[in-house]
Amino acid sequence: MQTKRSNPWGWWAFWIGLLGLILMPIPLFVGLILGGGLAAVAAILAVIALFKSRHAGGRGIAPAVVAGVFVLLTYGGISIGGGVIW
Repeated sequence: MQTKRSNPWGWWAFWIGLLGLILMPIPLFVGLILGGGLAAVAAILAVIALFKSRHAGGRGIAPAVVAGVFVLLTYGGISIGGGVIW
């Protein structure tokens, strides 16, 4: 019997959130657009992953929560000037 793999929505949210966090410090509004946009996508995917993990018995909840932390860090960095100023 094969066990069900972890939640792919959570892993997509994790990697997109990490990419947004990495791209956020690029200056001259490039990081604001790229990092902020990817963080928004990651936030949506993380919420979907959290709802799907409820039905999967809690599988895949960790990458979704970490993706949420990445989103918060990205928007926190943007709020103090990351991606906007040099």
